[in-house]
Amino acid sequence: VAYNLLKDKNVKIIAITGTNGKTTTTTLIYEMLKKDKFSVHLAGNIGFPLCSIIDKVKENDIIVTEISCQQLENMHEFNPNVAVMTNISEAHLEFMKTFEHYKYVKSKLLKNQTNKDVAILNYSDEILKEFSKNVKSKVKWYSSKEKINGSYILNDNIYYYDELIISLKDIKLRGIHNYENIMASIMAVKEFNCSNDSIKEVLENFYGVEHRLEFVKEINGAKWYNDSIASSPTRTIAGLNSFDENIVLIAGGYDKHLDYTPIAKPIVENVGALILLGQTANKIYSAVTYELKFIKKDLPIYKVNTLEEAVNKAKEVSKKGDVVLFSPASASFDMFKNFEERGNKFKQIVNKL
Repeated sequence: VAYNLLKDKNVKIIAITGTNGKTTTTTLIYEMLKKDKFSVHLAGNIGFPLCSIIDKVKENDIIVTEISCQQLENMHEFNPNVAVMTNISEAHLEFMKTFEHYKYVKSKLLKNQTNKDVAILNYSDEILKEFSKNVKSKVKWYSSKEKINGSYILNDNIYYYDELIISLKDIKLRGIHNYENIMASIMAVKEFNCSNDSIKEVLENFYGVEHRLEFVKEINGAKWYNDSIASSPTRTIAGLNSFDENIVLIAGGYDKHLDYTPIAKPIVENVGALILLGQTANKIYSAVTYELKFIKKDLPIYKVNTLEEAVNKAKEVSKKGDVVLFSPASASFDMFKNFEERGNKFKQIVNKL
């Protein structure tokens, strides 16, 4: 209903979905356009519901909206002018039941697009390459792995169609996954001729969204990060790959019936101490100990019952120069209402140390 009312106002809609990186990408797009003096509104899964901004929107305004799989499942006519898809991996199976259905629901973002619209997709994601075969819109790509006709990374710089945009050393966000979110954002705002100066200014001053690799505090030379948004193994793997330092990892939470086998190798390669809690503790423990036996390596693993115990254990085992990363790889519903409440509780405990 809200979409049909907005359509009558001739607004431009940028819609962002994906398994990981939606909120960061959505926020970056909004901030870049706002910095460049566009009349832009943030709505949808973050910001305000679409229906609440109808009276504020004027003709030719831009709406930037994050779209979840639950929202997409009930959308039939929705057609964004610019659709951005960050990546697709197994998630939300407690609602979607099967990965195939989850992929189908996500693909609906592109379903109604026409040849006047643009789809911005991650070239490193094989599922998105499959999606691209069935769309009518103009597909544009970004890649963190190779030089392509689109946005790419080369020699620690981000380019947009061979035009240098920014050096990675000037970006506050860390990690390949965030560089991919940034490239997706650049591709989207360039559809509206957003200036390089505005893009750079945002990236040089954007420290990230709360609960997403959020720096909390330094204690005895160890830096503590809150990554409570990491409610799946893929999100935690991205977090682990964002640091070169030795990591003390706190993980575990509500069991969404995901496969934890893929997280074992990244943990073994990047983590110096592992602290587990919640329903998925045993699943993560089993996956990691199997990997350790396979490569004949030792890793101290501690099981605790509460987040307070986990934080205290992390303080005990962390050393100067370490990163203490709270990245659960699991949902929050076994102990908390949502990942925000979980992240706030973590920060509260850490700030009392």
